[in-house]
Amino acid sequence: MSAAEEPKAAKRADARRNERALLDAAAAVFVTHGVDAPVRRIAAEAGVGMGTIYRHFPKRADLVAAVYRHQVDACAEAGPELLATAPSPFAALRQWVELFVDFLVTKHGLAAALRNDPEGFTALHGLFVDRLVPVLDDILTAARKSGEVKAEIGAYQLLRAIGDISAGAEMTDPAYDARLTVRLLLDGCRV
Repeated sequence: MSAAEEPKAAKRADARRNERALLDAAAAVFVTHGVDAPVRRIAAEAGVGMGTIYRHFPKRADLVAAVYRHQVDACAEAGPELLATAPSPFAALRQWVELFVDFLVTKHGLAAALRNDPEGFTALHGLFVDRLVPVLDDILTAARKSGEVKAEIGAYQLLRAIGDISAGAEMTDPAYDARLTVRLLLDGCRV
């Protein structure tokens, strides 16, 4: 690489890090304040100016969709790492599902934010299935081989069940605890 090309590569890496920090900050704000949170709150959390956000994401739907893609990628990347480091495949499953539930909390409000872009919403759902079902399938396969979960549990079915349970987190019923219900679901999957 020539000396003239080197700063460009560093800038691109810097830009990618900045974008990841921005998306992480937006995800955190969405969890606590919803997808309609003021952009200034996201900018403050990310430590950037509002212009930086608007330059990267001209519409709120662009930002919400980018956060969604970012978190799908993070969940997908976490699967193999958890399988390699957790004390057992079932422990990896439990940890991965906790990350997935955290992601689902951020996802709430996506449909409303993308109301005017049904094709974009469909593409994001396709990304979700294409990236996360194989990761969960690998974790379930390892847990089956270790004798920790029942053979009949499919990755897609389990993702849908967790998603349906987590959708209840939007309810205003303070007695409802989606995380507890998901833990009960996982316990029901054990041999």
